[in-house]
Amino acid sequence: MGGINIPESVKRGIEQVKQGKLVLIYDAEDREGETDFVIPASSVTPSEVAYFRNTAGGLICIAIHPIAAERLGLPLVSDILINVNDNFAFLRRLVEGEGDLSYDKRSSFSLWVNHRDTFTGITDRDRALTLRKICEAVDKVLNGDDKDTTYTFHTEFRTPGHVSILRAADRLLDERRGQTELSVALALLAGISPAMVICEMLDNETGGALHKTNAKAFASERDIIFIEGKEIIAAFQAVFG
Repeated sequence: MGGINIPESVKRGIEQVKQGKLVLIYDAEDREGETDFVIPASSVTPSEVAYFRNTAGGLICIAIHPIAAERLGLPLVSDILINVNDNFAFLRRLVEGEGDLSYDKRSSFSLWVNHRDTFTGITDRDRALTLRKICEAVDKVLNGDDKDTTYTFHTEFRTPGHVSILRAADRLLDERRGQTELSVALALLAGISPAMVICEMLDNETGGALHKTNAKAFASERDIIFIEGKEIIAAFQAVFG
């Protein structure tokens, strides 16, 4: 990235995620206005899952690259519901699209899964295993000449489960600028597997999302890198055009 103007917070965030460490990403005031815990899925541990649920408090998800999702056969859940047969036609009414999402046109949810080696799937140990194995699956179908074109997702995973997979938009930040796309973009900037564990920071006092000011203070007190979504967007456009 020599000669390319990358915001300092993004440079430091890249170094952190390369080491498998936690960063905080704030999307934008005109979106959800939320800060997420973000960590690479490749080496997530049960203790990190526990930290996410106890300290961040939101939904623990894994955001993956759209090409990986396509090759793994993981559509958006909204696309699944739109295409149900007539026996379940009423389910189509559940799909967003009537303008009731105030922050975006659609969500990024794909399937909820457990790895087949888990027990209930909800424990920190089980979720950590599922998250790591999803990352391995992403690597299998993305890695250059060695990508596995015979891999089938159902051999390792079942649904319903306790880990939510988020499918990034096909054109990434050119199409959508949610936490899903921002975290995948950061992974691409870092040159690591585009499979990132994310979780919203919630506020126990207000019952809402943790305010940006408080999230920044949390990061500063713990020497965690705080990155603005707009900074990732600027870096991604500078590097990838």
